[in-house]
Amino acid sequence: MPKNVRIRKGADIKLVGAAERVKGEAPFSSSFAIKPTDFHGLTPKLVVKEGDEVKAGSVLFFNKDNEHVKFTSPVSGEVVEVVRGAKRKILEVRIVPDQDQKFEQFYVSDLSTAEKVKSVLMSSGMWAMIRQRPYDVMANPHLKPKAIFISAFDSAPLGPDYDFILHGQQEAFQKGLDALALLTDGKVHLTTRGGSTADATFTQAKGVEHNTITGPHPAGNVGIQIHHIDPINKGEIVWTISAQNVALMGRFLLTGKVDLKKTIALAGSEIEKPRYLTTWVGASMKSIVEGQMKDGDNRIISGNVLTGDASSLDGYLGFFHDVVTVIPEGNEPQFMGWLAPNFHKFSLSRSYFSWLNPGKKYKLNTNMNGEDRAFVVTGQYEAVLPMDIYPVQLIKSIMTNDLDKMENLGIYEVIPEDFALCEYACTSKTNVQSILRNGLDVAMKELG
Repeated sequence: MPKNVRIRKGADIKLVGAAERVKGEAPFSSSFAIKPTDFHGLTPKLVVKEGDEVKAGSVLFFNKDNEHVKFTSPVSGEVVEVVRGAKRKILEVRIVPDQDQKFEQFYVSDLSTAEKVKSVLMSSGMWAMIRQRPYDVMANPHLKPKAIFISAFDSAPLGPDYDFILHGQQEAFQKGLDALALLTDGKVHLTTRGGSTADATFTQAKGVEHNTITGPHPAGNVGIQIHHIDPINKGEIVWTISAQNVALMGRFLLTGKVDLKKTIALAGSEIEKPRYLTTWVGASMKSIVEGQMKDGDNRIISGNVLTGDASSLDGYLGFFHDVVTVIPEGNEPQFMGWLAPNFHKFSLSRSYFSWLNPGKKYKLNTNMNGEDRAFVVTGQYEAVLPMDIYPVQLIKSIMTNDLDKMENLGIYEVIPEDFALCEYACTSKTNVQSILRNGLDVAMKELG
């Protein structure tokens, strides 16, 4: 039965630079990269070497733990570099594209069973779009989830508008939903924002459970939606996939071609004209932001300001990211610090007078406004996390490596993005998301 959920905890951080509902075309990137580091827990095994020619959909590497799960090139061209880090860890596989794109052709005419869908998704690289909870890792094709969740909106600061991005893509989106429905005996949950009218791509979707959720960020986080609609208990598995990736998957299943062209939001106070751009998965950041930024010392982020990855002009768009954000660096100390009135700053704790103007949008930078401090109990986490768990106690159990407490306090239900607002609100400046990621890794290894 569909659920209409309302949450009160959380906070909307209103920033200057939201993308206008205007679409443009990013220049075709001079290089692309697929990063194994985007897929947490993956041990990649290369099947290409520098100098190899590939097509869009050609295999670059596969999962060493399951050789049937492939990772493919987003474009046709030449493999020019395999970037390695410490202990020869593979960080990037870079490709210089052809001007005329060539595609591998996959057989997609018979998708009547779950095994056939899995096989074609794994061989084409599209399987990597599906995430698994608990632990926030790539979905295990040998398992069957109790449900699949899709969030049709992003409530993060400057997040993309999926109603705008996916307008007119009903056929591809529905094809993706039909394939996902074969992968579970449970329901496919599609959650839209309550109190607003979603695009027809979502409202006319068939074979799904339509839910709504109303409230501040993190209402758009799929983890919050799972918690309130169909919580994860010990031993249960839920899969998730982003709304745009459902459409990309559906487009592949309609054509048999791996076409990873997508629409992203280019946002942030340091972008001259924030808007939506059509680009490709793995495109160079230079092709997206060069000539679009204001002068100054800026931070380029692949993703949103709370959970995204710091990048640069030499970086590449993350596999799961639908927004690129540019904000000022915060290198300069402020005179008087928190003692100043700070009408131009936003604070969840009402440390500044800006709370008197709740509708104001802010031009915030990366300054943490303080140094690391003792980890103390303040009640700030509970105010912004709309989950029935004890967040501070969970983080402390991870820090002390207490597996029993981690399990009892709900580690199966959460992933780092769910704690992003906690990290923002934290007086102690604790890297909560990093701690939680480490805790999930330990739990996956020790608890299974």
